[in-house]
Amino acid sequence: MIQEMAREDSLWGAKRIRGELMKLGIRVAKTTTQKYVRLTRPHPAHCQNWPTFLKNHAQLVWACDFLPVFDLFFRQIYAFFIIELGSRRVVHFGVTSHATDAWGAQHLREATPYGLTPRFLIRDRDSKYGDEFTRVAKASSIEDLKTPYRAPKANAVCGRFLGSVRRECLDHLLVVGDRHLHRVIKEYV
Repeated sequence: MIQEMAREDSLWGAKRIRGELMKLGIRVAKTTTQKYVRLTRPHPAHCQNWPTFLKNHAQLVWACDFLPVFDLFFRQIYAFFIIELGSRRVVHFGVTSHATDAWGAQHLREATPYGLTPRFLIRDRDSKYGDEFTRVAKASSIEDLKTPYRAPKANAVCGRFLGSVRRECLDHLLVVGDRHLHRVIKEYV
């Protein structure tokens, strides 16, 4: 019965089908309904989920993110990393106390010399990535992929690397300023 209802109206989800069955006095578990709806409506062959996309295109994807760090005098400094997903290698990094759109765009230019660019660049929706950053990516023929809201796993490789930098390196010393942080991260990388 669940499969028939799922076939008849493709707009009805598992929750709606379960609700309609309960109105008829038929009690079905939520997971059972989801299972049969999934069997009835498999994903199209041309549709990839996020992990499959990353696995298929890992050599062509870079990810970038900012790591906020507080120095000895409680001033905020930002470390910016660009990581290649296929090899998990740091392509480029920069350090600044004033992270702006123009600064991030300049570091994207520096990371892509002589036309050596990825096909995709994964980034979050931070305000530090503005119009200029997007223009530089588009001019370099990089497709800019913004992570969905509240989806920390979408940029997981970069997130795990930033966590490693913090745990293995920055938690064990006091940073004095921008130049000191740059030297420390250069040595770590």
